Amino acid sequence: MNVTLADIVAARQRLRGGIYETPCRESAALSELLGCRIYCKLEYLQRTGSFKERGARNALLQLPPDQRKRGVIAASAGNHALALAFHGRDLGIAVTVVMPQMAPLIKQTRCRSLGAKVLIAGENIAEAKETADSFVESEGLTYIHGFDGAEVIAGQGTMGLEILDQVPDADAIVVPVGGAGLIAGLGRAVKGMSPHVQVIGVEPDRARSFFDSLAAGRPVRSTLLPTLADGLAVPQVGDRAFRIAQEVVDKAVLVGEESIALAILRLIELEKGVVEGGGAVPLAAMLAGKLPELAGKRVVLVLCGGNIDPTVLGRVIDHGLVADGRVTQFTAVIPDRPGGLASLTAAIAKAGGSVREINHERAFAGADVSTVQVVCTVEVRDVQHIEELHALLERSGIRVISRTSPLSCVIGGS
Repeated sequence: MNVTLADIVAARQRLRGGIYETPCRESAALSELLGCRIYCKLEYLQRTGSFKERGARNALLQLPPDQRKRGVIAASAGNHALALAFHGRDLGIAVTVVMPQMAPLIKQTRCRSLGAKVLIAGENIAEAKETADSFVESEGLTYIHGFDGAEVIAGQGTMGLEILDQVPDADAIVVPVGGAGLIAGLGRAVKGMSPHVQVIGVEPDRARSFFDSLAAGRPVRSTLLPTLADGLAVPQVGDRAFRIAQEVVDKAVLVGEESIALAILRLIELEKGVVEGGGAVPLAAMLAGKLPELAGKRVVLVLCGGNIDPTVLGRVIDHGLVADGRVTQFTAVIPDRPGGLASLTAAIAKAGGSVREINHERAFAGADVSTVQVVCTVEVRDVQHIEELHALLERSGIRVISRTSPLSCVIGGS
């Protein structure tokens, strides 16, 4: 079954009152930073924190009465599961979700709190789906695919219609890609209404199923590696979603983990929004210089989810600060006597650095027992400030034997 513009228009009418039409705001800060007019589609403001609510509710609303009575099941790492649980409860439909072992604990807990039955099985979505399929056969539940069902794709496509209403003069829309359901639906809507608008997909380099499938001309299975964009970690794009996306997507790019971390940090600092890794990849692509052709144009970034694990967020921010050259680490050799450490910290302070952490290493510091190695983690302004700090340490007679380099994801980097 294909998905048409008429299906998406009908889905939009069906979803009125049940889905939040999220803002699409212009960002002065990001526009200045990136050299184009940036608009952010704040889809992470949905009630369960992601765009998945659109497809989930659209699919649930179209179930026949007997299927509503038996209930539904899905395999999901979190966002689709949350959306089904929330709207299933609202519509009085029992929901079972099978989550892979790597699914964040907070998403598991929230699904249960919304009344869903949660099962944990498999190391990834594909293995979780095998368990879900067994329940379809044994209990007669209806499987609702997170990214390949026609009703789900049509529901996700309603975001494209909203964006065109909110930014009618948009030149490009940059969209996260996991299973390709969102970009398929959004692209179908956008190309059906405004064919000149570019639709660009972004994937993490560690979960590149769509990118590899485009190269192969058909859906292919890709190896998954751990990624900050865990919501996009799908081993193979959907068959239906891929067929549609092939027709409507103008370009696809890959981004690295450092760029994703930096994008999350930038959104916190500049937009005061907490966005998960999968939702931040459009900005990551812009920060990494992957889309230079968009300079000076009106660009919509789809920030599709905000369900980042709080236990991970702090580490991601630290990763972003290192990538941005605002936290540095080095190992210095100082005299192992009173005043040795004071001289080091005084030099750091004179350079304008702020010490985060200092660790002494004596047992493995070599044969010279009169010295000690000190590992210092220091906050600085930027990459240039790091160089100024090390120049002052050298002038102060402090020997630095190793140092980290800022990760290469500054503007225009890789």
